[in-house]
Amino acid sequence: MNYNLALSDEILLSIEKPERYIGNEVNSVIKDKSQVDIRFAMCFPDVYEIGMSHLGIQILYGMFNSFDDVWCERVYSPWTDMDKLLREKDIPLFALESQDPVRDFDFLGFTIQYEMCYTNILQVLDLSKIPLLSKDRTWDDPIVVGGGPCTYNPEPITDFFDFFYIGEGETRYREIFELYKKAKKEGYSRQEFLREVSHIPGMYVPSLYDVKYKEDGTILSMDPIYEDVPKTVYKEMCRDLSNEFYPTKPVVPYIKITQDRVVLEVMRGCIRGCRFCQAGQLYKPLREKDVEHLKKLAIESLKNTGYEEISLSSLSSSDYSKLPELLDFLIDECNDKKVNISLPSLRIDAFSLDVMSKVQDVKKSSLTFAPEAGTQRMRNVINKGLTEEDILRGSHEAFLGGWNKVKLYFMLGLPTETDEDILGIGDIANKVAVEYFETVPKEKRNGRTIDIVASTSFFVPKPFTPFQWAPMNTKEEFLEKANKTRKGIMSQLNQKHIKYNWHEADASMMEGILARGDRKLNEVILKAYQRGCIYDAWGEYFKFDVWMDIFKECGVDPFFYTTRERTEDEIFPWDILNCGVTKTFLLREWKNALEGKPSTNCRQSCLGCGATSYKVGVCMEDRNNA
Repeated sequence: MNYNLALSDEILLSIEKPERYIGNEVNSVIKDKSQVDIRFAMCFPDVYEIGMSHLGIQILYGMFNSFDDVWCERVYSPWTDMDKLLREKDIPLFALESQDPVRDFDFLGFTIQYEMCYTNILQVLDLSKIPLLSKDRTWDDPIVVGGGPCTYNPEPITDFFDFFYIGEGETRYREIFELYKKAKKEGYSRQEFLREVSHIPGMYVPSLYDVKYKEDGTILSMDPIYEDVPKTVYKEMCRDLSNEFYPTKPVVPYIKITQDRVVLEVMRGCIRGCRFCQAGQLYKPLREKDVEHLKKLAIESLKNTGYEEISLSSLSSSDYSKLPELLDFLIDECNDKKVNISLPSLRIDAFSLDVMSKVQDVKKSSLTFAPEAGTQRMRNVINKGLTEEDILRGSHEAFLGGWNKVKLYFMLGLPTETDEDILGIGDIANKVAVEYFETVPKEKRNGRTIDIVASTSFFVPKPFTPFQWAPMNTKEEFLEKANKTRKGIMSQLNQKHIKYNWHEADASMMEGILARGDRKLNEVILKAYQRGCIYDAWGEYFKFDVWMDIFKECGVDPFFYTTRERTEDEIFPWDILNCGVTKTFLLREWKNALEGKPSTNCRQSCLGCGATSYKVGVCMEDRNNA
């Protein structure tokens, strides 16, 4: 089916990367719009190259388009050059497949992966000529729905969304579509439709809840305004991943994107209870896919895309119980086809290094360790489950195997952190360098030497983690700690082999405000967008001073959301949602953290987090065999 491009050749030739806007990529789906009942625009509110790399959108795009009555298309945030052009020429934002205006669709769905994309959501709504506020929309506008990890605290952006889908998208969309068709047929008002949506498990309709505050700014209560609206919204979760839809014909872009490869999701969830990690809690319990099913998916996906690389996706690939069998199969398949295998999120041990030697080219890329903290005391606080001995043993094996580049990731500003923990970062980096010189004799170095890159990010406490109670460092404290880390590295014997990078403190502070924010931030975000803030996730466009001025104007204290320590009984903005892990468990883990006590992982023993209520995955494994 042919269609006209929304943009003239003249416009396309005047912008950077016109391929971002023309659609028609390999495996993109074109339908006859007169033959479908529902049109769904799926948006990733960031630039095309990042949005196209997101697995969640590929899954929902494929699943929705497998329904005869639905046509799902894609839309991304236009880059700044295109944003300017669309405004100047008054061209409404359009979806890639049909090139039709987004405003003509029934649904506009956003996947919200990162707090710093919030103003980009408003950019997409604005360029689509859809009212920014949910209360101003009519049936002439699409229903605006949000999903993804940031919706586990959607309070800072509630004014802009009609509803949020809490949890994994495969389970309830069919019900939503049927309800929508019924609402249209029977003449429901938009408000009646949204009230009915709130009866579907996992759906949070913020306009149906009333939030009251105490004098100190904390929340007094969050209650539904009607009796038939649920008091708590429970996350949706796939119970049998092997039988859920998975795309074997993902859309293949014309230009290079961040993740230019076939992505094979091997499992969801994680058994490791790192206390800073939100994903580890949100996706509990760990659920594995059947290995035979994965083999089929891998072969089909490679055949349908022509990619020359396949990557295993999960929070901790080493914990997939059938990993050796899957890898043996992939190595056989991929060697014949000259396809590379990429293995992110492996724990560095002898098994992993053996695997990496088999799958990587002779040119060894760098090895990545994430100790997260500079001392064992601090790693116990965050429950990292990794010792210095593990790191040095892994490094030793790697150096024997021919690697000579190591990346080390750490966090600064973790709860209970001391100067000793900060200086420990340089100490570990130096010990890895010493391990190299002791392991690889001079005559075997072939003129090469060891390269170590130590990177620190600043710790941001997240909802639904044991650290949701923790105070966050100020921007000044973060920079002071980065400076101490740098000095610590420079004082090491092998400092010339160690490079140090650190993250932007301004952006971390802003992320911290938005991560634990409440409904008072809606006004701040709206004003920031109106004052020109978009692409806040991109350092060169982030206007920290503008944000701070707006907080002042709105009478909102940004530090209320960051540096303040929470009391044990405080009602959090996200307490209306339930991710399957109880607040009692998270509080117990917070206390363990403050005492420096590590906890076991889910395969060693059950910690009683609450996720057994789903009766799937690792919770049901026979622990005697573990």
